[in-house]
Amino acid sequence: ESPPAEPKPISARPGRVEDLVKTVSASRLGLWQTCRLKFYYRYVAGLMKPPTGARHAGRVVHAVLQAWSKARWRKESFPLETSKALFETGWKDQGKEGMIDWEGEEEKQRRSAWSLLELYFGQSPIPSDEKPEAVEVSVETDLARHGLPVLRGILDLVRPQGRIVDFKTSAQTPNAESVVHLHETQTSCYSILYRECTGYMEGGVELHHLVKTKQPKLVITSVGPMDLRQRDRLFRSIESYVEGVGRRDF
Repeated sequence: ESPPAEPKPISARPGRVEDLVKTVSASRLGLWQTCRLKFYYRYVAGLMKPPTGARHAGRVVHAVLQAWSKARWRKESFPLETSKALFETGWKDQGKEGMIDWEGEEEKQRRSAWSLLELYFGQSPIPSDEKPEAVEVSVETDLARHGLPVLRGILDLVRPQGRIVDFKTSAQTPNAESVVHLHETQTSCYSILYRECTGYMEGGVELHHLVKTKQPKLVITSVGPMDLRQRDRLFRSIESYVEGVGRRDF
């Protein structure tokens, strides 16, 4: 018998490492802190996991919430019938991007995702007549004066007084004692981006978790404005990221 074929080596895309140290984002930094090997597979080698049902559902929920926020920014009505039609269209359109292994649970996932939206529209702390400062805005700032690269991010929603909102779908209820620490890198990135791009201090960050438990839940965690210690921790983390990626320390 012939020996088994050697697996094909996974190599980095040309110039990718050089590009990765020029900019940074909360998602890249978070994955770097969690697992450098996963970071390599995703951002350096460019390997993408096939879409999952949970990811698909989260993207559709996020798209409907984005449309709801934009409607309030334009001072337009957004009745439940509109959100339902947008949800159904988004569910079909998002599914065209790739084959999803539903494991026979597509309908269950679809019902669960819609129930999250119904819950949110019924329990959201955001008044229907509140006009946002910004919706789904891509922002970046050059941190060269701190010896750091360009920081980039997307803010889901900015409420009046600079209150930044990030929407999340989750299969488990977030732990009240650890959620703030687990998301500190992300919230600090948002704070830096808001301050650098507006010249004002943010009013805080709100994490709106839509939880896909048997009985859907909405869990909101409010974080105050970033303090100097948090800013310094973020800057040191970015320094470590730049040095480690530059050394190819995967």
